[in-house]
Amino acid sequence: MAQAAPDGGWSCPDHGSIDPLWRPEEASYDGFVDQLRRAGPFPTYLPWPMSPGWSVTDFGVVGTGPERARATMTCCSGTSELDGPVDVLVVTEEAGTGLGARCAGTAYADPGAEIGEGPPAVKVRLDNQAVGLWPVSTSAATGEWDRSVVAGEARGRWLWLVLRPASAMLLLRDDWILRDVSSLGPGLVETAFGGPRPSW
Repeated sequence: MAQAAPDGGWSCPDHGSIDPLWRPEEASYDGFVDQLRRAGPFPTYLPWPMSPGWSVTDFGVVGTGPERARATMTCCSGTSELDGPVDVLVVTEEAGTGLGARCAGTAYADPGAEIGEGPPAVKVRLDNQAVGLWPVSTSAATGEWDRSVVAGEARGRWLWLVLRPASAMLLLRDDWILRDVSSLGPGLVETAFGGPRPSW
């Protein structure tokens, strides 16, 4: 567990000097406003528009202030006809941060050398930009998680999507749009929050 270090930073017994992760006890509108304030100009992505019956169930930001954020994470949860309950985690981060790897359960901080090799497995739209995402292997991960992981580069940062169960990867065949909701304003009032948080 991270602890405050004598120099005013944060330290982890396993990883040394780190940037802390802020994550609320439960997902709520007020907590999400706090998330956006903490993230500052760093983007916070959500699938947009969210499907009926889906809600934001988790979110967090890595960094020590609005001008020093290094990563953000959101999770939307709902159901699909084929998969039943589904979690979709979206992480964007600076290289070497490791939040995406932590959510995905992979062994290394960044996605890996296979990113960019061959055609992407899927593409999502980030506003008007098409972003290719490649599969990230979780075979060496600890634990028995039923999930699919894809990652790629978007606007100079890593972009990860972690979908559970693994079969939910088929949802990405549709035209998925991710939106930076930090500038959405009043539209967030209509967004549903709450529900069981994913385990990661």
